[in-house]
Amino acid sequence: MSISSRSIRISSETMACVSLRSSLRILWTAAAALVFLTRSSAAPTFGGADKAMAEHDAYFQMYLAQYGYLSPSVRNPSSGHIMDESSWRRAIAEFQSFAGLNATGELDEETTKVMSLPRCGVRDKVGFGESRAKRYALQGSRWRVKNLTYKISKYPSKLNRAEVDNELAKAFAVWSDYTDLTFTQKRSGQVHIEIRFEKGEHGDGDPFDGPGGTLAHAYFPVYGGDAHFDDAEMWSINSRRGTNLFQVAAHEFGHSLGLSHSDVRSALMAPFYRGYDPAFQLDQDDIQGIQALYGHKTQTDIGGPLPAAPSVPRATTQQPAAEDPALCGDPKFDTIFNSADGGTFIFKGEHYWRLTEDGVASGYPRLISRAWPGLPGNIDAAFTYKNGKTYFFKGSKYWRYNGQKMDGDYPKDISEGFTGIPDNLDAALVWSGNGKIYFYKGSKFWRFDPSQRPPVKATYPKPLSNWEGIPDSIDAALQYTNGYTYFFKGGSYWRFNDRTFSVDSDNPAFPRSTAFWWLGCSSAPKGTVGDGSDSGDNSGRSGASTRGLMTPLSLTALATLVALATRALQPRA
Repeated sequence: MSISSRSIRISSETMACVSLRSSLRILWTAAAALVFLTRSSAAPTFGGADKAMAEHDAYFQMYLAQYGYLSPSVRNPSSGHIMDESSWRRAIAEFQSFAGLNATGELDEETTKVMSLPRCGVRDKVGFGESRAKRYALQGSRWRVKNLTYKISKYPSKLNRAEVDNELAKAFAVWSDYTDLTFTQKRSGQVHIEIRFEKGEHGDGDPFDGPGGTLAHAYFPVYGGDAHFDDAEMWSINSRRGTNLFQVAAHEFGHSLGLSHSDVRSALMAPFYRGYDPAFQLDQDDIQGIQALYGHKTQTDIGGPLPAAPSVPRATTQQPAAEDPALCGDPKFDTIFNSADGGTFIFKGEHYWRLTEDGVASGYPRLISRAWPGLPGNIDAAFTYKNGKTYFFKGSKYWRYNGQKMDGDYPKDISEGFTGIPDNLDAALVWSGNGKIYFYKGSKFWRFDPSQRPPVKATYPKPLSNWEGIPDSIDAALQYTNGYTYFFKGGSYWRFNDRTFSVDSDNPAFPRSTAFWWLGCSSAPKGTVGDGSDSGDNSGRSGASTRGLMTPLSLTALATLVALATRALQPRA
């Protein structure tokens, strides 16, 4: 669930937690006071409803907004949002339908009882107003490799470590039983999924609230996949007492792998915590969901390990085309970004390309204006935020898209929507280290936090040299799904280690050729760009080895600790 060293602060749209009852009680109290003071703007305008009813409804309004059934503006009384009765009833009916209740549109006793159950904090509807095409839900991102690693950086204070290792291994096995995914526990070094048991504030901006409130929270692959558990809870093993560690962990690891919530009540990925089940097994809905992301299981553990099976291509991914002459001839591009559905795109001039694990997908280039109507070419920068919206920047303007549909009246001035950020940007990304938006221009960078006022602190801009090893005037930047940040300039790229806060150490060293490692240009240099070497690690150009995207960190644990300790004394971004 969360990211410690990557400490991304993720909103409830992306963060998974098993219960928000305490938070909602606080919100209910605040809402009741606001309703009393500003009833005309904060409460639903049902004719003749008295104050008590308005206070009662305000709590459930926030609940429905929290989980995606109402517009998020409902949760902000200052927005002046006035709700009509049809919207209110429709939201209730949608929740009832999702929860398997009779969809009456009435806030009856059975509905309020379900709303009071302990549950996960991720939205049931990932995007407000979006419908679900399938019973299970895919969040939109997945891991690009199937051999995943994890480590428990901090154990619970009240359980035996060996027992915790066993329970979490069982929780991962729930998913590997039906796919070719493997999960290997490591004691040190960089991993795909980091697990910690913490109390209160623990560095990601989402503090735990003690026993009985938020049990845990997790991040989807695009945000790092890490998981945090509240150490103040009474975690139990094979017992009906307390909170069952295995079942909570299995649910949360589902989010870490890319699954959102299911509307099948018997599914593990249903949002409501069910308590200890000694005969637990995955529901068919869970199995269909995980196999939609990672394919069916093609290997067996009986008789020892088998040779690696060929990767199962995604149904939506076309086979890589032959080398693209335009890109191979000039691999410099305008911007690169991950879309909300997990695709990676590059823009150059009036055209765009979709990247695969081996290069460029067939059927490209295509016109930007056809895929994103209303968006011009020659884009300066782009990123997809944790709300699932993609933002594009050019000159003094920016555009916001929901998927490939313009999300409102755009373009708008950067100075209006991103106060404190300059025009004519070089690059932008959402950094895994803290979940904030970073903008780059020339030799400087800015950190933008939309939850703060002002969103850009007076200490910015800062020198880009703070990002050790990254050159000035970059062309593009990308926070990839493997927890690394990538910077591009000319025909070269650098892989940045967010944990050591420096350019990553690997063989071949960075910078490397964008054309070879990202665009599939076989004639491009394979080694470090400019050193005349072609003796880098050229073995295997599929899956994890391609582009060096998933290569394990080659530093030893000791070197990593030394680097971290050294940089702890230096100003960070």
